[in-house]
Amino acid sequence: MLKEVFSLVLSLYTLLYQTIVPCLEPEMLSVNAIDRQKHLGTWYFKAAVSHREADIQKFRVLDNIVFTMEERANDTLLLTGHMRMGDNCIKQTWTYHINLESNDLELEGRPQRKNLLWSGKWAECSECIIFQEIEPPLDKEKGTEDSLHRHMLYARSSNSSEMVATFLKNAACHSMQASVTPRQEKGERFRYYH
Repeated sequence: MLKEVFSLVLSLYTLLYQTIVPCLEPEMLSVNAIDRQKHLGTWYFKAAVSHREADIQKFRVLDNIVFTMEERANDTLLLTGHMRMGDNCIKQTWTYHINLESNDLELEGRPQRKNLLWSGKWAECSECIIFQEIEPPLDKEKGTEDSLHRHMLYARSSNSSEMVATFLKNAACHSMQASVTPRQEKGERFRYYH
């Protein structure tokens, strides 16, 4: 009984707090209507947030990440990631298909994953983009929670402490307490090992 009362009080407090200090809502970009040319080129990974640590854990071992987005034929985007892990540099590519009847990108090989683009409004950054990945529960009969749900901030510039702080603050307002930012101890020069 005490647990239920505490839960009710906490819910009312959260509702009241959001009425007084509302969370800034992100602005979704419809992938079939955005100016693709504006979003092509180099992007620096700045931070990842989620409701759960497990969704962002893989970013903790990376020192820094630089992505290049290119447009291919037939509504296809190629994302190439250059990632530094310790003294090793890793190159990986992902192919995304733009579905003209949907607002998300389809990751080749993972059609169940929803990939959404958001403006940099959450980071108060016009030269930023936020990429959201969502996967449904692995066992839909038992699971009610998504098996993956994270937001990642990318910027055109490698300098970013203010925008990252704003992004983390706004994500925390939406109960995304787990966060990671790259350490950036090794610099941005990459040598690729295959």
